[in-house]
Amino acid sequence: MRALVVVGLLAVLALVFVVVALVRDTQGGTGLAGGCPEGWPLADVTLREPKDVKINVLNGTDQPGLAANVADDFRNRKFQVKKEGNEKKQVDDVAVLRYGPKGVGSAHLLRAYFLDNAEYDYDANRKDDTVDVVLGNAFQQLATTTEVNQSLGDLGSPVAPPGSCPMPEDG
Repeated sequence: MRALVVVGLLAVLALVFVVVALVRDTQGGTGLAGGCPEGWPLADVTLREPKDVKINVLNGTDQPGLAANVADDFRNRKFQVKKEGNEKKQVDDVAVLRYGPKGVGSAHLLRAYFLDNAEYDYDANRKDDTVDVVLGNAFQQLATTTEVNQSLGDLGSPVAPPGSCPMPEDG
């Protein structure tokens, strides 16, 4: 009889412990826009496939034809190249990725094509889902498929930029 009381008491204590743990869980709303401050943009953190990514390829160097060549390379990898052209200012980095809240997942994928060596230019006010890829003087070539896959593994999942919240998943 005494053993039954002890087991019952342990069961009640375990239940109390679980309830307290659930109530105090600070990760319950992580990743959801429910706790997003008013006015913050919702970032689309869905990792896209190349066929679903829209880009503009811009040449930030004095190397003629670079944007056209790299745009063709992106097209061969199934990206939607919307336009190509020249950037007004020279870029010394490998590349600069310019995007808004709707382009977060797309920009994350593109990071892997530059082996995470591109600079990021997030604009919370940008309304489209297109990413501007500005090629710089340090650019040599896009990563191979194997390098992209390894880089994506290293990068992990897309996250909402500071000052934004992850968009709730559909469904």
